[in-house]
Amino acid sequence: MSEDTLQLFKETGAYLTGHFELTSGRHSGAYFQCALLLQHPALSEKLCKMLADRFRGKGATVVIGPAVGGIIVSFEVARQLGARSLYTERENGVLRLRRNFEIRKGEKVLVVEDVVTTGGSTQEVISLARSEEGEVIGVGALVDRSGGEARYDVPFEPLLRLQVESFSKGECPLCREKIPLTKPGSRGLSR
Repeated sequence: MSEDTLQLFKETGAYLTGHFELTSGRHSGAYFQCALLLQHPALSEKLCKMLADRFRGKGATVVIGPAVGGIIVSFEVARQLGARSLYTERENGVLRLRRNFEIRKGEKVLVVEDVVTTGGSTQEVISLARSEEGEVIGVGALVDRSGGEARYDVPFEPLLRLQVESFSKGECPLCREKIPLTKPGSRGLSR
């Protein structure tokens, strides 16, 4: 099914090639702009149902993802599971629950993400959920582009797992070739 998922990214223009600065700060020649795929409700429903099915029966009562990329994924996976949907937002560089969102003590929490590169944002959400005394039951993602490098202490179920090379700024061959850099992610957005 992962080939079908990759094909959906390509057909919707959500799989881009060029020179990109990822949310992690790393550079890559490929970028998954999930918003271009998720703008289609039927495709969002289809992919998020596939993700929800991997955790069905595990008792999740809350699905949470980091803003901006995880908002639609969290909402649709939660809808599929009959759970609440939350998202975190960056405040002074730290992911936090805002808007009076809360995770109640003992609630079973599923963490979701659109794309995992290093796993840093996802790990922040896991830590936040645990600090609220939630029980994290797993992590789901549309795309794991880490090539298996991102690891968690709970089950991790991406729909698409790829090894997409990324580089630190100082080691980036695309920078050395002077290919113009694009920063399409949402990390730098302000309110």
